[in-house]
Amino acid sequence: MTELWNRLERWQNSSEQGVTREGYFTMCEQMEIEPDMDKVPPDLDDFPEDVQAAIITYGKLGDKIVADIGYLGKDYTSLPIHMKILNLDNEEIFVETILRLDEVVMKKSAEQMRREREKLKRK
Repeated sequence: MTELWNRLERWQNSSEQGVTREGYFTMCEQMEIEPDMDKVPPDLDDFPEDVQAAIITYGKLGDKIVADIGYLGKDYTSLPIHMKILNLDNEEIFVETILRLDEVVMKKSAEQMRREREKLKRK
């Protein structure tokens, strides 16, 4: 399981940076370096179907955002409906994936808000 969650984190980081598997290989080719297979960004297809479904569902959930606080996480109100519609083999992995994705986004948002507050204090 640890490998799965590490791969998910790598996927999320590379997605946020706009780096795709193809882009990585193109960059290596242009720089004339051998691709490091440990650094190749994962594709959605590299995950089990329930993780893929969770990633897609995560993107469909609404965001909870509050001024001066920032991103508070996804709105999970419709999650039971999504889960009922999907033919999931493992609901636990599905939910864990969504929670892990949200945790990373919430941490980044909190850090960004902290930096903004510090910037305003210095002015």
